[in-house]
Amino acid sequence: MTEHLAVDGGTIAYEVTGSGPLIVLAHGMGDSRDAYRALAPLLVAAGHRVAAVDLRGCGESSTDWPDWSRTAVAGDLLAVVRHLGGPAVLVGHSFSGGAATIAAAREPALVTAVVELAPFTRAQTVRPGDLRVGRYRRGMLRLAGAGGLGSVRLWRAYLDVAYPGAKPAHWGERLARVDTLLREPARMRALRAMGRSAPADAGAQLAHVRRPVLVVMGTLDPDWADPRAEGAAIVAALPDGLGRLELIEGAGHYPHDQCPDEVAALVLAFLRPGAARA
Repeated sequence: MTEHLAVDGGTIAYEVTGSGPLIVLAHGMGDSRDAYRALAPLLVAAGHRVAAVDLRGCGESSTDWPDWSRTAVAGDLLAVVRHLGGPAVLVGHSFSGGAATIAAAREPALVTAVVELAPFTRAQTVRPGDLRVGRYRRGMLRLAGAGGLGSVRLWRAYLDVAYPGAKPAHWGERLARVDTLLREPARMRALRAMGRSAPADAGAQLAHVRRPVLVVMGTLDPDWADPRAEGAAIVAALPDGLGRLELIEGAGHYPHDQCPDEVAALVLAFLRPGAARA
């Protein structure tokens, strides 16, 4: 059941299932909490209370916001954690991976651990030779076209590359939900605004994180020419011993939806007492 939390500037929609230690799931731009439809039940079955959040401007959250930065979204996530009686594990995908980083650095008392799924948490640069990697070139061209033109068609074309290989069984429903949301002009504006928001604010906070961080990357993620190198760079920017990188072979930019069993296993192993710092 959808619930709404009033925060400064609007309302955030979320849904809570299960009981136990709290995990808050935050999706990427152009999406909704539906992105976690496959992962959330696995975490609930393992004994967690799971809150799946619609980011500002997305899903069922309100659309008129003055700020679309990761710092602003971090404030929303912390408000949800406070409201639900944290602390919580924050799981952030793509754009919201950076927001989870900022939240953990700002209020460590509310965050027990961070899981970053294919996160944009550092300033990005295109290196010589990157565009020779076909999946990266195709993904970036479609992503840039979707954001630049506000094109739902190009966003769907990007998703086709971002889910390499076999699509999930619910792929048709997934695309229909994305299509319905992004045909609302205000929600497409949110996607474009988030796309213009650079992750420098998140990168500046990596050294200040004091909670364990798990970074999960798909080896075929089209958002980076070398996903392993991007994940390793995030771990290297964290304080020594806090970060761990895990790779999922054959996964793209949405490992939690494409390979939910593998992601759940990684997350649950990471959260076992003593394991995060092992």
